[in-house]
Amino acid sequence: MYKRGKLKQRKLEDFVTPFNRGLDKNNRWVKMSDIIPWDDIEIKYAQKFKNDRRDGRSAKSAREALGALLIQQMMKLSDRETVEMIQENPYMQYFLGYEGFRHDKPFDASSMVHFRKRLSVDDIVLINDLLYRKMQKNKPNDTNDDDDRQDDNDQKMNSSSDEAHLKAETEETKPNQGKLILDATCVPSDIRYPTDLSLLNEAREKLEGMIDTLWNDLREAGRTKPRTYREEARAAYLAKAKKPGRWGIRKAIKAQLQYVRRDLKILRLLLTEAKEKGMMCLYTLKEKQTLEIIQMLYDQQEEMYNQKRHRVKDRIVSIAQHWIRPIVRGKAKSPVEFGAKLEISVVNGFTSIEKISWENFNESTGLKASVERYREKYGCYPEAVLADKLYRNRENITYCTERGIRLSGPRLGRPPKDVKKTKQYKKQEYHDMCERNEVEGKFGEAKRRLGLSLIKTKLKETSETVIGVIILTMNILKGYRRSLNFLFIFSLFRKFRRFIVFQGLFASESLGIAFIC
Repeated sequence: MYKRGKLKQRKLEDFVTPFNRGLDKNNRWVKMSDIIPWDDIEIKYAQKFKNDRRDGRSAKSAREALGALLIQQMMKLSDRETVEMIQENPYMQYFLGYEGFRHDKPFDASSMVHFRKRLSVDDIVLINDLLYRKMQKNKPNDTNDDDDRQDDNDQKMNSSSDEAHLKAETEETKPNQGKLILDATCVPSDIRYPTDLSLLNEAREKLEGMIDTLWNDLREAGRTKPRTYREEARAAYLAKAKKPGRWGIRKAIKAQLQYVRRDLKILRLLLTEAKEKGMMCLYTLKEKQTLEIIQMLYDQQEEMYNQKRHRVKDRIVSIAQHWIRPIVRGKAKSPVEFGAKLEISVVNGFTSIEKISWENFNESTGLKASVERYREKYGCYPEAVLADKLYRNRENITYCTERGIRLSGPRLGRPPKDVKKTKQYKKQEYHDMCERNEVEGKFGEAKRRLGLSLIKTKLKETSETVIGVIILTMNILKGYRRSLNFLFIFSLFRKFRRFIVFQGLFASESLGIAFIC
């Protein structure tokens, strides 16, 4: 059945909203705002600014800056879409700490860049630790004396007067507890897939633009425009880029190297003439840096061409983002990715950043530092370290054995003759492998749900901040889901308790009637 015209377009004044009665306390943004330690974050954030009131306009608060970044990652929005979403949603405005609903824009979209610059990755790591302490403090049904002492220690960490006392406590020998899960992955950046031919063509075009700028300044002094053969270079690039071949690409790379070498020589001559004539035609800092990157790129490409290979140290794959390096993964889908390498640790479902590097590194070298950070944070060594086979080298095995830590993975050497021990080792290895899958789920959640699969920011520091915010967002969502599970179990317990009380009253009444009869 269909009733035509039941939902007609009404006037804006007649549209009924439920917000006159207040916001819903069970909304996800209201719940998540209670999880985050805003006051502690505000204290750390305020230390970045001066207290002099004469230094211009006041900056946005820490809750507004961090909250906007969290909303952006949770909803996978751009900067402009984030501002528009906050402008339209009263729950998001409550999440940012506003006193009431505002119809105007809370801030400009360009402020999101400043938020990412002010909150570095080290600040995000510190906020992540503050979040963990609050989540442990508010953990339901937590009556264990060891956890209470750990919460007291977390409160004492905020005051410098008790640092010596905490250090003495951590140095005490305690039995190993808990499990530390380690793994690393590549975080791809949003760059064009780099090829040697396209990089040289881009470098040539940038050099030609610099030459034109310098020649415009020297033209009044009677300097003739130098020949760069840009049309021939462009035609040669397009001809080989459309129909590439092994020897054809090598020939095209040789031609582009010659054009870049010519442009670099012309640019040096123009700079020398400008300095001799005392003309103020020097480049900006960004252009000077770009020129240095192009020179490094030319040296690398010339070395690879002469030696007939495709590998070089600190290979540049993007002129605009020269800090990005190729990360070889060996996966069938993407054998090589271009971005930062991220190492994380998972303890009781809580994720922490261990290392972010734009250079390719062997993650097994960071096991000792991760275990020591675990000891500083929890006051004891872990019972087991669950990691893949790459971490299981002799140095790490010796380090873990000396501290009574079990390192997951197959045992080195020959298998024992006792069949029961062999089965026991294989069973333990299987259980460790199953538990280690939790870190793979964390990577999947961060990449599929929160945008870790492609970082779209263009600066090095802002990209690291986005990676840290994604990990922080994942922990906040973990705490939010944990609170929902507790509320669900508590509601079931209340219903079950009412059922027990009702059955008890019914049984007592029936017994009373039977006794009277």
